[in-house]
Amino acid sequence: MAYQSYPAGPNFPSNEASGKVLAYDEFLRWPGDNQDVEWVDGRVVPISPVTKAHAVIHGFLYSLLTSFAEIRHLGQVYGLPFQMKTGPDLPGRAPDIFFVSNQNHERVRLLYLEGPADLVVEIISPGSRATDRGDKFYEYEQGGVPEYWLIDPDRKQAEFYIRGQDGIYRLVSVGPGGIYHSKMMPGLWIKVAWLWETLPPPIPDVLREWKLI
Repeated sequence: MAYQSYPAGPNFPSNEASGKVLAYDEFLRWPGDNQDVEWVDGRVVPISPVTKAHAVIHGFLYSLLTSFAEIRHLGQVYGLPFQMKTGPDLPGRAPDIFFVSNQNHERVRLLYLEGPADLVVEIISPGSRATDRGDKFYEYEQGGVPEYWLIDPDRKQAEFYIRGQDGIYRLVSVGPGGIYHSKMMPGLWIKVAWLWETLPPPIPDVLREWKLI
């Protein structure tokens, strides 16, 4: 997900120009027209446009994870612009996709998830590579997100990280046939090649392959 410093204008608060830091609760109450934003160090940061490949992959994965979670009664899948704030001293982010299990759903507030999601997916856009691989990677690691998917459509590269007991992310190798098995959504697996197809497989076809329908 890409982001940039917000411009001055009627739709954005003027805290950058005035030097005022916008508190997170103020940010959540801010009645801006453009809600595709994040909160970083007291600043409102808008999310930049995404590519066609990003949109296709996002739609596919969001539908896939949502269908799996519903059929297995595991929890709820959310997407931007819904917020996740992993810790009191960490930014408020709007991940592309995130899954919250039933046991953690009590932390879902009206406008944001308080604490880490069980699984977060970020799809890299032009200009966001450093943020998704840098800032967000360490924020999610520090904030306790146990499983992080980092999808790069331009490079056709998918990376899957699991947070160890020492609080450090480690890259998980994709298995035979290019298949990755999720840890936080037990029973869910994907073929990485699906992500790079011009038209990913229809969701019902995948559900049949998973033997869920």
